[in-house]
Amino acid sequence: MGSETVSRGALLTLKNLSVWYTKSRPVLERFSMELDTNEVVGLIGLNGAGKTTLIKTLSGLIDSFQAETALWQGESLRFRDREFKKERYVVFAEDHSFRFFTFREYLSYVGASYGKKLTGPEVEELVQGFHFAEYTDVLLKDLSMGNLKKVYLITAFALKPKFLMLDEPVNGLDFQSTEYLYQLISGYRQYGTLLFSSHILESICLTSDRVLVLEQGQIRQCFAGQEMEAEKIREALGGE
Repeated sequence: MGSETVSRGALLTLKNLSVWYTKSRPVLERFSMELDTNEVVGLIGLNGAGKTTLIKTLSGLIDSFQAETALWQGESLRFRDREFKKERYVVFAEDHSFRFFTFREYLSYVGASYGKKLTGPEVEELVQGFHFAEYTDVLLKDLSMGNLKKVYLITAFALKPKFLMLDEPVNGLDFQSTEYLYQLISGYRQYGTLLFSSHILESICLTSDRVLVLEQGQIRQCFAGQEMEAEKIREALGGE
């Protein structure tokens, strides 16, 4: 999967990526993955498989890694490159930063950081879709877990980056917001590529073009098309 064999439509290519917190015990080891432009990819694995570690590494939050190949649109990639940062946005499973911002202030800050104006009917549609209207001027530190998650999800889908990563995005959401999120994820390929981790098979099967099964730090299986059934994926996870 080096540069000489990258697919023509490849957005992100990783080959033999190893990531560790303690070098003798890597979380990801010889991990390889390729994401195409304009696709939705679900990442599933048991606790400790490395899903969050992968997303944090791509976000530039982990220094302890090495990779044989890391390419962005066919060009050499450093995860902390300014240009790459402007192309991606991440919603983490938990995020307690910007505690003294309101949603409106945070949205304005992100828009300025990415050089985009995040206002108008599309933003308001997202606010309504997530049933968040009454919380837009509340400090983030005073929001419940579910409403805090909505802040970052609304921002993500308003921003529409070329590469969007969501780590366990369903956690903490109410039923209506979960259904709305599924719609947004399913439709994201018109804007870019979306990679999301989840332990909920329903969210994976309803929304993804492909499902990658992460086990012991590597992609062990890939499901697509008619193969992408909850029972088959459950079997790949050892029947959990």
